[in-house]
Amino acid sequence: MADRESHLDDVLNAPEGPHIGALFDFDGTIIAGYSATAMLWEKIKRREMSAEELVETANVMAQYSMGNMGFSGLMSSASRLMKGVTEESYFEFGEELYEKHIARKVYPESRALIEAHIAKGHTVAIVSSATIYQIEPTARDLNIEHVLCSQYEVENGEFTGEIVRPLCFGEGKVMAAEKLAREKNLDLDKSYFYSDSYDDIELLEHVGKPRPLNPNSKLTAVAKERGWPLQKFDSRGQGKPVDYLRTIYATGSLIGSAVASLPIWALTGSQREAMNFSTGLFGDFATALTGCELEVHGEGNLWNARPCIFVFNHQSKADVMILAKLIRKDMGGVGKKEIRDTPIIGKLMELAGTVFIDRANAKSAIKAMEPLIEAIEVDGKSIVISPEGTRTLSPKLGPFKKGAFHMAMQAGVPIVPIVIHNAGDVAPKNEFVMRPAKVRVDVLPAVDTSKWSVRTINSHVAEVRGMFLEALGQDDEEAALEELTSKAAKKSRPAKAVKETNPATRAGATTRMAKKKPATRKKPATGRKKAAAKSAATKKPVKKPAAKRVTASRTTKKKAVKKTATRKTGAAKA
Repeated sequence: MADRESHLDDVLNAPEGPHIGALFDFDGTIIAGYSATAMLWEKIKRREMSAEELVETANVMAQYSMGNMGFSGLMSSASRLMKGVTEESYFEFGEELYEKHIARKVYPESRALIEAHIAKGHTVAIVSSATIYQIEPTARDLNIEHVLCSQYEVENGEFTGEIVRPLCFGEGKVMAAEKLAREKNLDLDKSYFYSDSYDDIELLEHVGKPRPLNPNSKLTAVAKERGWPLQKFDSRGQGKPVDYLRTIYATGSLIGSAVASLPIWALTGSQREAMNFSTGLFGDFATALTGCELEVHGEGNLWNARPCIFVFNHQSKADVMILAKLIRKDMGGVGKKEIRDTPIIGKLMELAGTVFIDRANAKSAIKAMEPLIEAIEVDGKSIVISPEGTRTLSPKLGPFKKGAFHMAMQAGVPIVPIVIHNAGDVAPKNEFVMRPAKVRVDVLPAVDTSKWSVRTINSHVAEVRGMFLEALGQDDEEAALEELTSKAAKKSRPAKAVKETNPATRAGATTRMAKKKPATRKKPATGRKKAAAKSAATKKPVKKPAAKRVTASRTTKKKAVKKTATRKTGAAKA
C-alpha cells in the first residue's frame, strides 16, 4: 500500500482551478462501511419494518450478494417498500441517521483530502449509488457542493414506488460525471475519482487520475496491475482488539490514578494535593495508553493567567484526558448531570471539583455553577468549560453559550481559549473505541474581562468565538447564515432557489432551496418526538397531503449544496 500521506501529498502538489474535478464515492471511501446498513439497522431498532418486509429485504440482499440480482433490481425492490411515504420524512430520517451513525464514520483522512481539493479550488462532488437522504448531511458537513446519486421517484411529496433511471451506478456514474463536466467545464482527463469498489471501474478508467481508496480485493489487484496509486485508511470502522484494550485501560486509569493519590491524601491531609496528583497522572496515563500524541502551541499560556476560565471546543470524549494532561492542577469543571450517575467515575469527578448541571434547565444550571465562583475566588482554582455545551459531530465549531463568560466577569478572571483541532481523530462523538492519533492544540493568550459588562456580553462571546474560528481556519457560518436570513427577511421573499438537475432527473422536476437556519433549526423527527406526524410508532412514516412539491435536488448549506440527485433512500451502496 502507498504511504499514509500519498494521496494528500499528490493533491497538495496539484495545479489549482475549478476545471479539475475531485469526485468521491461515498460508502467505503468517505465513510467507513455502508450507510444503507446503518439505515436498515436503525429501521429495525425502531420497529418500523414488518416481519414480511424483513424477510423480503433479507431475501433481496441475499440474491444481490450471490449475483442473482443486479443493482437496479435491488433498488427497485427497496423502492416498492417505500411507496406512499413522504420524502420529507426521509430527509429528517437522514439527519438523525447522520447524528447517530454516519458522522462518526467519516474518515478524517478523507476529510483532509476533501479540504485540500477545496483549498485548490477544485470542483468537488460526491458520485454515489446511495441516495440523497443518506448523503446530504455529510456533504453539508464537508462543504461539498455537488452530489450526484441514485434517485427514487417522487410525486406530490411522496415516493411512487419507482426508481429514476439511469441509476448512478456503473456506467450511470460515468454519465453523471460527464454531465457535471459539461455544466462546470471540467477536464476529466485532469480530474480525480476516489473509490473503494471495483463496481466503479468504469468511472475510474474514465478520469485521468483514478485513486483507489480503501479498495476491495478485486480493485486492489486491478490497481496494482495498472500502476494506480492506492491507499487504505484504518482510522474508522471496526477497531482492532488492541484499540478496545487501549480504550478500556485508558478509561480505567481514572480510577487507578485516584487510588494512587490516596497515600498523598492520607499523609498530607490535603484533598487538593491528592486531586492535583491524580489529575496529572490520569492525563499522562490515558494519553499514553490510547496513543494520543499532543502537538501543543502556546503552552506557556496555560500558566500565565491563573486562576482563569479555560474554554475549549468540545469534539470528543478524549478531550477529558487531553485537558487533564495540559492543565494538570488546581482545576474544576462542568459536566452534564448524567455523568454523575456513572458508578465510581461520577463520584471521582465530583471529588475533583466537577459541577454537574442539567443543560435543559438554564436556571438550575446557573445556580449549580455558583460553587465554581467560590472555587475561583477563595481557592484560586481555574475552571474548565466548553461554551458549546456538548460535543460536536464534526470539527466544525458550534454556537457558544454565555455561561463561561458570565462566570469570568463575576469572578473577575481572564478567559484562556484552548483550541483543540482534531480530537475527533481519537474518538468522534458516539464512538466507544479510541485510536492513536496526533492531536494539535493551540492555547491562545488570555483574554482580559475586566472591562466587560452584561450589556456588551454578546460582542465578547463573538470575539472569543472568532478567535477559535481563526485558529481552526473555519468560516463563521453561523454569522453568514444570520446575514442570509436577515437579507431574505428584508426582501420579504424566500432565498432564490439554485437550479440544477440530476443527470437522470425527469423533465419537469424542480429544485428547492432548503435554507438552513442558525441554531433555531427544527430537529429531525425522531421516534420520541412527532410520532404522530412521522409515525415512528408505525412501521412507515405518515403520508402527507398531495400538496407537496416534486424535488430534484436540495441545497443544504450557506453555499447551496447542489444535489444533482434527489429522491429516495434505499439499500444503495455508494
